[in-house]
Amino acid sequence: MAATPESPAAATTRRKAGRHRGEGQWAVGHFTPLNGNEQFKKDDDGLNVRTRIETIYAKAGFDSIDPNDLRGRMRWWGLYTQRKPGIDGGKTAVLEPEELEDKYFMLRVRVDGGQLTVAQLRAIGEVSDQYARGTADITDRQNIQLHWIRIEDVPAIWEKLESVGLSTTEACGDCPRVIIGSPVAGIAADEIIDGTPAVDEIHERYIGSKEFSNLPRKFKTAISGSPVQDVVHEINDVAFVGVVHPEHGPGFDLWVGGGLSTNPKLAQRLGTWVPLDEVPDVWAGVVGIFRDYGYRRLRNRARLKFLMADWGPAKFRQVLEDEYLERKLVDGPAPEQPLSKWRDHIGVHPQQDGRFYVGFAPRVGRVDGTTLTKVAELAGAHGSDRLRTTVEQKMIILDVTEDQVDSLVAGLEALDFQVNPSPFRRGTMACTGIEFCKLAIVETKGRGASLIDELERRMPDFQEPITINLNGCPNACARIQVADIGLKGQLVLDEDGRQVEGYQVHLGGALGLEPGFGRKVRGLKVTADELPDYVERVLRNFEAQREDGERFATWAARAEEGALK
Repeated sequence: MAATPESPAAATTRRKAGRHRGEGQWAVGHFTPLNGNEQFKKDDDGLNVRTRIETIYAKAGFDSIDPNDLRGRMRWWGLYTQRKPGIDGGKTAVLEPEELEDKYFMLRVRVDGGQLTVAQLRAIGEVSDQYARGTADITDRQNIQLHWIRIEDVPAIWEKLESVGLSTTEACGDCPRVIIGSPVAGIAADEIIDGTPAVDEIHERYIGSKEFSNLPRKFKTAISGSPVQDVVHEINDVAFVGVVHPEHGPGFDLWVGGGLSTNPKLAQRLGTWVPLDEVPDVWAGVVGIFRDYGYRRLRNRARLKFLMADWGPAKFRQVLEDEYLERKLVDGPAPEQPLSKWRDHIGVHPQQDGRFYVGFAPRVGRVDGTTLTKVAELAGAHGSDRLRTTVEQKMIILDVTEDQVDSLVAGLEALDFQVNPSPFRRGTMACTGIEFCKLAIVETKGRGASLIDELERRMPDFQEPITINLNGCPNACARIQVADIGLKGQLVLDEDGRQVEGYQVHLGGALGLEPGFGRKVRGLKVTADELPDYVERVLRNFEAQREDGERFATWAARAEEGALK
């Protein structure tokens, strides 16, 4: 008898089931490593590499490092090999890792919640000057990265950092990365709830623990009780957003499954209200789901956002409640839309206690060790022992008395840190770029800094909030898809047909009010040399065509293509 033809719907269901049957999910019994990364993690936990670094590699040198440690497990301690100088972007995708990498490392110092003391910042500055050729970058996840690190110096660097309470533990790798938090937690006059106790408890209980040291991919966390929603919660794997429940009071709204890179997705609300003291347990439940149900077969599908996209928030919440928390979560309201045009806390602002905090802007997060030491000394001289980094590559000094504010501002500006920066300096970010990153195709830091200077010269009266994010490759470390003007590095042809550094342009991305990803105009690419002309042209079109009070993102979404080129 002839078989009954399979319906299109049944065929689709079968293909989906087949695809997910082999996703490498531990919770359904798939423990066989399905790629090289999963194999080296099974062979030895990434946290174990520290002993080999201290006892073998730091003594025998770079050439003694096992390849799976060098390009894998050492990330669990914040170490990546950096790009060998002189390799152009056209070779990024064709050379093998050992051909791209130098015998030096980038070292990421973990700064949970952006929290630093004067002694800690001074220690980072001293490590930078002594071991990193003076380099230091403030990242858009509140960390500080150093370059030119020799493996021989790593134990001494750890000793220096750990003596003041800092570490590089799980700063990279397939594990819980730094917990970003409101840089004004516990002090802002308008704060809904202070998330610092949750940040600290998660760090104490779980960071460096083998319970979560082998995840399918990296895991990013955000916790903030600020009404300006200052931790880009929409693009984190898990985020706790301050909210007031009508019956239970201040707590957190739970978001899961955000992330950018080449397949961007916004996090989704689970519709729950989480009290402060339950945040660590709920966090652990979400991470546990990722560990057990996350897709380990393909690296490009291993982030939590793909599991959330397949499950949806209702199923994710049910699994979290039934299998991990073993109790129901309280339903809760969504957070109110942030009203602030900026979410970065730049400027002089009152604290709850009558003192002030002062936020200031370097250029695209690029600083140096000597300057960081001077910032630490400046803070201490003005009565502060607390500083913060932000998710916009900026810094804040806390606890300044009113009579010290003007002197502190003058001292910062003498270091070229602006307290009242132009919108261009305030809103421009850049990733590491081709100078140090093995994945990059184009230069970013210097290009971003020169773009700021050029736009300030050309458009001194422009005062609208604007974000301009430069990324050296498609991986979106600088959040190009959610910037007003997002610039994705790639090689393009100039007017003479030569291949040169340039950018694909994304326009009108946003977080906060009306979050969404930027618009790509067909064929819209710009060479690096043309970048200032292009940005000026688009911003002048915006000024000429915008309606009263209209944001750039809203205008970019409705503008004709001719106005965007």
